[in-house]
Amino acid sequence: MPPKKPQKDPARLEALSQCEARLSSAFEHSITGICFANLDGLVTEANEAFLKIVGYGREDLCSGKLGWREMTAPEYRHLDDHAIERMKVTGTCGPFAKECTRKDGSRVPVLFSAALVSGSETELVCFSLDLTEYKHAEEKVNYFAYHDALTNLPNQELFKDRLKHALVVAGRTEQMLAVVLVDLDRFAIINDTLGYVTADQVLREVAKRIVSCVRESDTVARFGGDDFALLLPEINHPEDAARVARHIQECLSAPFNFDEQELFLTSSIGISFNPVDAKDAVSLLKSAGTALNRAKELDGNNYQFYTAGRTTKALRQLVLENNLRPGLERDEFIIHYQPQVNIQSFQLVAMEALVRWEHPALGLLHPSEFIGLAEDSGLIVSIGEWVLRTACLQSKAWQDSGFDPLRVAVNLSARQFQQPGLVESVTQILKDTGLNPTFLELELTEGSIMKDPNQAIRKLYELKAMGIHISVDDFGTGYSSLNYLKRFPIDTLKVDQSFVKDINTDPDNEAIVSAIITLAHALKLNVIAEGVETHQQLESLRALKCDEAQGLLFSRPLAVAEFTDLLAERLSLGIPKDYTTTQLPSLLNVLQQQFS
Repeated sequence: MPPKKPQKDPARLEALSQCEARLSSAFEHSITGICFANLDGLVTEANEAFLKIVGYGREDLCSGKLGWREMTAPEYRHLDDHAIERMKVTGTCGPFAKECTRKDGSRVPVLFSAALVSGSETELVCFSLDLTEYKHAEEKVNYFAYHDALTNLPNQELFKDRLKHALVVAGRTEQMLAVVLVDLDRFAIINDTLGYVTADQVLREVAKRIVSCVRESDTVARFGGDDFALLLPEINHPEDAARVARHIQECLSAPFNFDEQELFLTSSIGISFNPVDAKDAVSLLKSAGTALNRAKELDGNNYQFYTAGRTTKALRQLVLENNLRPGLERDEFIIHYQPQVNIQSFQLVAMEALVRWEHPALGLLHPSEFIGLAEDSGLIVSIGEWVLRTACLQSKAWQDSGFDPLRVAVNLSARQFQQPGLVESVTQILKDTGLNPTFLELELTEGSIMKDPNQAIRKLYELKAMGIHISVDDFGTGYSSLNYLKRFPIDTLKVDQSFVKDINTDPDNEAIVSAIITLAHALKLNVIAEGVETHQQLESLRALKCDEAQGLLFSRPLAVAEFTDLLAERLSLGIPKDYTTTQLPSLLNVLQQQFS
């Protein structure tokens, strides 16, 4: 008889069935991606979670070409190789993070682990957990660890980190960078009266406006409250930072409109530079803070440079040096005119054109502050030509308006005088402006004509032949040869104000002035003393037979409108229109009475 088949235990079968159902349910409905594959990477079975994670469908699985190793992004495949080696030895590998490439080419971050199926040396069960949400949450946490939640700007920590990095780069490239701190003036009033909701809206708009004022390579951060900071790397000059500060203040001065309310803000700004102010992040921020405090002490709505550790003059020179050319292009230069007076008759005989610079940040600047810089940069030629043309135009305009014709004296710099085309340039300017050459006087220093006396003589004769007057400025301060002096076709010697200043107290100065006047008259030259400020100086010059004078005793240099008023006052006196017989009104009339 054949042996009897063993009877199946119904309870055991039921238990196996339940276990299989449970495993199947866990496999199909798990939020963890599960797949079975071999060591070569071919996926033989996978649940929906796995297919969803990697972006493939059931048909891709059935095609028999789905490989978990090929899904791994190339830069992470070495991790898969390491995992396989671990499984060959231990049968399992610990979880590790990698990125998989989906069917559509996008990437998904996953946490991956695998193990050999029990009893097999080639079949694997792999587990994948989608880390996308976790990564987003992590990125958000990291983002707000370094960004301001209200404005989305970098916060103080990120700003300091970028500043430290920028300082390293600046050290290698030897370029300047600036730290700029911005504080809103009296912002607490908005917060207290309109509430934090409106205040927050204003701060968000302020942040947008500040960002619009800088380059993409710059950093704008919020330090908290109404304090903002800027990092400006790779700037060439301090004026670059000043320009940004002015732009910010202009942008913030426009009204803010919230809840049908119009709000107006001003700001205080402090600026420091690397490497001139400090070479580390903490010190640079501290220096900018000091400058900011100074700006606030000056009632706000201004910007200040940090100046401790170096003189304000040095910074001023830096700013001026880099503003010269733009200033000329923006028509920031103007001319003031100072009267020149006959000492004996107190008649107005001429005027000297004196250039001034109306700097947008530093105010009205005198030649002593920028002419040296213009000489060094070579811009003195362009500035000199502009002054000559403008003075000729203005003189002709006054004549065309019916005012008495006056000789206008214009200074020529040494570099301008040495230009090969000087005579041609002067000729063209006179032609363009229509000014009669006899009403133009060119002033040169001893030094400029003694650099190359023979060439100077040639040029001076050409200018003199046109009818132009020639004068030597600051006479007595140089070392002119008398032999050359008598050869120069000059009309006037100007006595330097350094001799005039002490003419009443220093016998040597009086002797020098007397010698210059005697020498000039012997050579049939006119003499004018500059810098005359007191009655005593004037009386001494009259006694020494000096011909003319100019200085604060008579008049300070006058703007065009003021000089026009002076000419109009002379015209109203009914004096004949002859510049050799007309008189200065007011002060000179008083002086004439005192000395008559």
